[in-house]
Amino acid sequence: MSKKLAIGVIGAGRIGQIHAKALAFMVPRAEVACVSDLRLDAAKALADECGAAKTTDDYQDIINDKSIDAVCICSTTDTHAQIMEEAANVGKHVFCEKPIALELPAIDKALAAVKKAGIVLMLGFNRRYDSGNIAIRDAVSSGKVGIPELCLITSRDPAPPPLDHMKLTGGFFLDTSIHDFDIARFVLGDEPEEVFSYAACRVDPRIGEIGDFDTCMHTLRFKNGAFCNIDNSRRATYGYDQRVEVFGSKGSIATVNKLENNTVFADGDGIHTPPLQNFFLERYLAAYQAEGRIFVDCVQSGTQPPSGGYDGRISVVMAKAALKSVREKRPVRMEEVEA
Repeated sequence: MSKKLAIGVIGAGRIGQIHAKALAFMVPRAEVACVSDLRLDAAKALADECGAAKTTDDYQDIINDKSIDAVCICSTTDTHAQIMEEAANVGKHVFCEKPIALELPAIDKALAAVKKAGIVLMLGFNRRYDSGNIAIRDAVSSGKVGIPELCLITSRDPAPPPLDHMKLTGGFFLDTSIHDFDIARFVLGDEPEEVFSYAACRVDPRIGEIGDFDTCMHTLRFKNGAFCNIDNSRRATYGYDQRVEVFGSKGSIATVNKLENNTVFADGDGIHTPPLQNFFLERYLAAYQAEGRIFVDCVQSGTQPPSGGYDGRISVVMAKAALKSVREKRPVRMEEVEA
């Protein structure tokens, strides 16, 4: 395929803006052909910025436009599966933000349509495309750290998102922990058997009033015998805290937090460094850009992306098992959720 891949971006919110700008400015073989959002003014603003010729407040216009090759689904969670299915049915390739849906039957229906159509489907697990996480995965898969024994993942947001946003995402586990569940599988190269989770509201009681959590810890047991501890919080006063470590029989490898810059200031009061990068846009900007390039590469080469439909499904299974664990105060095996 020599021409640019024409992509319709569905959703002009924060994540839609990130993907649209990455595709428009960092992926030479892609073009943002159309932007859709229920707020037409937001769609027009993003389209103007990205050089898209078309805008609409109805995503069906993108689905029905034969000149558009692929869709980038960045709309609200409750719309992902339906749009994915409709795009697959007309042969459009799909990049979709996580999760595919909140319930497994909806996920399975959408994935069945993808399989039947034979299109490329890539899930937006951006942390897989972070250079540090890739280095950890490579050290494990090459045997450099030996047999993996422990994996430690910290993911703490600087502040909670708006309550209205949290009501639409399916909860803390499906919105935040889902990334860490995926990274655990990614770096360990294995599948989980069991999860034991604790969760509470320690940041904002209003989050508890909508039935959600803001603080949690998950312990996963993998089939290869490795254990993984994941801690999540919606409040880190010092910035966006993102760390991964794998400890094995030969050694360990870990990522460190990224600072706003790499200067160090020393005076009579001590050694001072800049604060952590503020949030996910700054921390994972390069990963988002890599996602766009890899998606276009996969479509044009006919290969499958590193994060596909199965990864999207199993991450939801893990999140549901974790929620069941919290509610029942016991370890939960993955097959209990599948049943």
